Amino acid sequence: MLTYAAISPHPPLIIPDIGEEQLQGVQATVEGLKKVARQLVESCPDTVVFLTPHGNVFADVLSSLSAPYLAGDLASFGSQQRWTGLPNDVEFLREVSLQAVDQGINFVAIDEDTALNHRLNPHLDHGILVPLYYLREAGLQNVRVVPISIGFISLLELYRFGLILQQTASQLKRRLAVVASGDLSHRLKSEGPYNYHPDGPVFDQTIYNLLKTGDFEGIMKIPTPLRENAGECGYRSIVIMLGALDGFKVDSQVFSYEGPFGVGYLTAGFIPHQTAPSLLDKLSQEKAQEINSCRERESIPVKWARLTLENYISKGKPADLPPVMQKLLEQRAGAFVSLKRDGQLRGCIGTIEPVHQNLAGEIQANAISAGTADPRFMPVEEHELDELVYSVDILSRPQSCTREDLDPKRYGVIVSAGGRRGLLLPDLEGVDTVDKQLQIALQKAGIKPNEAYKIERFQVSRYY
Repeated sequence: MLTYAAISPHPPLIIPDIGEEQLQGVQATVEGLKKVARQLVESCPDTVVFLTPHGNVFADVLSSLSAPYLAGDLASFGSQQRWTGLPNDVEFLREVSLQAVDQGINFVAIDEDTALNHRLNPHLDHGILVPLYYLREAGLQNVRVVPISIGFISLLELYRFGLILQQTASQLKRRLAVVASGDLSHRLKSEGPYNYHPDGPVFDQTIYNLLKTGDFEGIMKIPTPLRENAGECGYRSIVIMLGALDGFKVDSQVFSYEGPFGVGYLTAGFIPHQTAPSLLDKLSQEKAQEINSCRERESIPVKWARLTLENYISKGKPADLPPVMQKLLEQRAGAFVSLKRDGQLRGCIGTIEPVHQNLAGEIQANAISAGTADPRFMPVEEHELDELVYSVDILSRPQSCTREDLDPKRYGVIVSAGGRRGLLLPDLEGVDTVDKQLQIALQKAGIKPNEAYKIERFQVSRYY
């Protein structure tokens, strides 16, 4: 029942009454979108799922608007275009939600009251409205729309969610088309929305080549640092779309790529036909092997952090310290415990100076807090435990210093003013200068750069 899948960029400037004279600089994208739209319309879908990175996006959950009729506009970009009364496929959405929850994937449907009460957006965003404009120009009508916002959950969960879309379409006998809305790198030029980064063009060329050859496994394995350095916004939409295509041989066609304004715009279409082996099984097995290999190499501090959180989540109480780890009773120090899932931070809590009788107690308390009390995340659930990767930083005692004494690769920093205090660990991705290190630490503390503040530095022993 999956009729077509597409990748669509979404810069509002490709809407004629917004872009005006700038349209001449993106003609390849405009022509590519027209071809994508024509092919999708010719596939005669009953329902079109739009995957957008600009709706109500959360760190740990996928979401969708659930109102029976949807609306949106591009007035904030200067357009007179209005979209009202678009029917939402609420039956399809309800079944997707049930299957996602059944498979342990966090998913929430947002109705108009919930959006109002929590200051969320109840309307279609430009990640949907831009490709929808070209679909309507190509003659799309009498279809239902399902708007789904990406979430920063694991890539495997995103991929499995795409497969749920496919399975739901089959179950409900829906002819389904999927549009992965997203731009590629935003760091192709210094005059773009972000500063230039050499990984920007590398990321875009990698995506282009892999799509051109239909190497979907390669797309799933693009390294996290490359994606992050590129400043992309479309990768997670693409991953969900690939999941929707799982188990099919696919005719792939890249219609256009360009980056005239510092952002990569790629249009592509995918026609599924005969069945093929599922990629999900292979990806799942490789992920399990990677985690197992990581477990085999664990240091004692990391093994203790993992054991104590696993025991607390699954049994409701802290673990007992194994005899082989008794050395942790002989030291006192501040410690930070960090959790990552699929390369994304899942929790991090620590103490600058020791507050427990020994390092074992310090790590245990902070591991439990990292998994259950980090205010940036929902508490870790039991089904996540097998996918978590841990690290433990053991801190030296802080020493007063000046900014000239700092080195962001070697030293962490603590800034304080009155009762406000901010800490940043050393050797963090993207923190390459003292100015950047202090800027982030001050921001965390709520201290303005022009205020008087105290600086301390510390070193860490990092364990994996």
